[in-house]
Amino acid sequence: MPLDRSRPLWDIHILNVKTTDAEAVGVLRFNHALADGMSFFSLVLACTHKTSNPDVLSTSNPSVKRRTTMPHNVEKTGWFPRTMFTIGSTMRLIWNTFVDLLLLSATMLFLKDTKTPLTGGVDVRTNPKRFYHRNISLDDVKLIKNAMNMTINDVLLGITQAALSSYMNRRYEQDKKNEKDGALLTPFPNNLPDGIRFRAGCTVNLRSDIGFKPLAEMMAKDSKCKWGNYFSFIILPLSIGLETDPLVYLKKAKAMMARKKHSYHAPLVYFFIKIILKVFGAKAAASVFNQYVMNITTCVSNVMGPMEEVSFHGHPIAYISPSSYGHSQALLVHYTSYAGEMTITMMVDPTVIPDPHKICDDMEESLKTIKAALWERGLL
Repeated sequence: MPLDRSRPLWDIHILNVKTTDAEAVGVLRFNHALADGMSFFSLVLACTHKTSNPDVLSTSNPSVKRRTTMPHNVEKTGWFPRTMFTIGSTMRLIWNTFVDLLLLSATMLFLKDTKTPLTGGVDVRTNPKRFYHRNISLDDVKLIKNAMNMTINDVLLGITQAALSSYMNRRYEQDKKNEKDGALLTPFPNNLPDGIRFRAGCTVNLRSDIGFKPLAEMMAKDSKCKWGNYFSFIILPLSIGLETDPLVYLKKAKAMMARKKHSYHAPLVYFFIKIILKVFGAKAAASVFNQYVMNITTCVSNVMGPMEEVSFHGHPIAYISPSSYGHSQALLVHYTSYAGEMTITMMVDPTVIPDPHKICDDMEESLKTIKAALWERGLL
């Protein structure tokens, strides 16, 4: 049901039904116009206490700074190598930004993703949605991150590419079986079409401090980690294909994210949307935003949650599983870390994806396969 516009645009539902993960489920629903995920995590933390010590309020995560783009070996050299690196880096930054904005314009006008079994139909925005979640080990993700010298986002994106490739391969195989009216006598290991254009809109936190702060600090004037909607989107071209080496998914994800980080795409998109919002109003800004979102297949995000277990009014929180609905995609993927675990949350249109648990199965299997490959090569 839509939110009641005569009241503040948020509500809380307590589903007093026992599940496999918890004794009951609390659903906090709010309109995204109020704030982004970082802001609401700060709000939730302000309402909770440490489970280990109920008399102490839960603390925020430590401040996390963005990584420097200059390698340490260059920083330690003389002024000339640093100058040449800066000039080259600036030229790449300008070129990457130009290409990204050109592709963004093309996506808004005509460039659409390949139609796949994960592509939403014309009624995808209004269809009822299903939410599904799965917990995986955050320690395993960090182990892979350190072994491959990459970020947690790189690892999660690599796992996502591997899982969606496996899932879509089975869907295409099933379609072939249906076309032939029965089982294939000789199943093909690779059923994916060549040249699939499969892109994801990835949320980018534009705050200088990417770890969230206490609520009072976020709402303070001129805060570096301010409350509200202060995020943007970048478009990530996902590599959909079957790889014999599972580490290839990680390497491709790392290279792609390094390329996207070296671009002003995200802040410029935020700036353009703000200009359109102020000059032409909210409807025009929403129309521009939705225009390019409609032409990509999915959206992906990762939010850092509390590092230790917290409780709400004396009830320990077993997991935190954020998501959203009302988008133009049949699949949204959200990752959230909480108390040593990483929660994968799927929002799906069940008319398009009737089995989201199988995607989560593939993500778990991809994580195990990548970890096993690193063990075999002596990298762990």
